[in-house]
Amino acid sequence: MTTDLGLPPVLDPDAAREVLLAAPRGYCAGVDRAVITVEKALDLYGAPVYVRKQIVHNKHVVANLESRGAIFVEELDEVPEGQTVVFSAHGVSPAVHAEAADRSLKTIDATCPLVTKVHHEAKRFASDDYDILLIGHEGHEEVEGTAGEAPDHIQLVQSPDDVANIVVRDPAKVAWLSQTTLSVDETLETVAAIRAKFPLLLDPPSDDICYATQNRQLAMKEISPAADLVIVVGSRNSSNSVRLVEVALEAGAKAAHLVDDHTEIEESWLDGVANVSVSSGASVPEDLVDGVLAFLAERGYPDARAVHSAEESLIFALPPELRRDIRAAQQA
Repeated sequence: MTTDLGLPPVLDPDAAREVLLAAPRGYCAGVDRAVITVEKALDLYGAPVYVRKQIVHNKHVVANLESRGAIFVEELDEVPEGQTVVFSAHGVSPAVHAEAADRSLKTIDATCPLVTKVHHEAKRFASDDYDILLIGHEGHEEVEGTAGEAPDHIQLVQSPDDVANIVVRDPAKVAWLSQTTLSVDETLETVAAIRAKFPLLLDPPSDDICYATQNRQLAMKEISPAADLVIVVGSRNSSNSVRLVEVALEAGAKAAHLVDDHTEIEESWLDGVANVSVSSGASVPEDLVDGVLAFLAERGYPDARAVHSAEESLIFALPPELRRDIRAAQQA
């Protein structure tokens, strides 16, 4: 049970222990859309439905979908010709779309619309012949997909330390974009370093870091300063979950750990701990958070108090190709 408060709760001096629960947390609109896409594809077409890469970066979500008949592959050459394949929420490059067409695969694109927005920005800047500095993590699927939209114009910048080595064709025609799941503060630090070198740096038309990433980081900043321990539920390949741990420590938490579920919590973490704060990444089902709260309750910690820092009501429609097939099936 949680108590919803408009502001961070004031600690009761007589209370030995306190558990604060970030709100918002967990599933964002893009993750919810992607997971439902695979579920409905399985219902509509039957198993197997292939998914290129993890649909979202959470091992429990992937395992659950596998149990229902989803087959996760790294590359399209693992998908038999003519089969149905879903592209993950992180997006893919035009080359992947072309490969799918060449192999006669039926594709359903579950790319988060906020990632698609960054792809459009990359294409627009490239069409205007800008050098594009993409802030992100090398090897991340989202970065690979965005870079694939304009490979001749985009170069990756992972941190302010990379800025000194950036070479562009025209310092007056430089723009920046970013991976949507980064730390807001670290991204702004990198942008500032780039702008110091290229004062005419062009900003994207809107903030690339997604609303959910920003909201979860804001909530973390509110519940971390007084925390003896912060527990973030999320998988280690989830960029936004990893960032939440970093944000917690930067905000003043004495300790912070990332766990996939309550079974990864070490009893020693609770030694001498009075104040625990809990949150979860944007690809984490709520039942995993409930498991952590139950774990704490069994060890004498009280019901969590939810600290609201933002409201979220955004919902994304399912991919149009899936909606079309659902309508056709209903009319048959």
